[in-house]
Amino acid sequence: MTMKKWVTLLLLLVCGMGYASAQGKADIKFDTLSYDFGTFPETHPVVSHVFTFTNVGDGPLVIHQAIASCGCTIPEYTQEPIMPGKTGTVKVTYNGTGRYPGFFKKSITLRTNAKSEMFRLYIQGTMTEEKREK
Repeated sequence: MTMKKWVTLLLLLVCGMGYASAQGKADIKFDTLSYDFGTFPETHPVVSHVFTFTNVGDGPLVIHQAIASCGCTIPEYTQEPIMPGKTGTVKVTYNGTGRYPGFFKKSITLRTNAKSEMFRLYIQGTMTEEKREK
């Protein structure tokens, strides 16, 4: 390769790296990372909470994946990219149907393109036993 080609290649590489570093990086800030449902009856075993977050970075925020620690917990999240300054949501539904009453604590792990790529949200509560007449 000639010196001219090397210089051109090096110049393209440096410009490409400069462009990539100039691209903004998303950053996420949640209003809260945990929610306590308190006490709820076994007769109404499905409870939900919506976590709200803001993109406080300077690039679009994308949630790639939301994984619950248990099949009884279902996360739903904003699918489209969240622009800087805008908000999104993660709705978490706990379904205690067929589960033993008592205390529970579940986690939802989010994978994002934010500066911190992983976030963990928590829900907890106590499902009380249905009173059965004898």
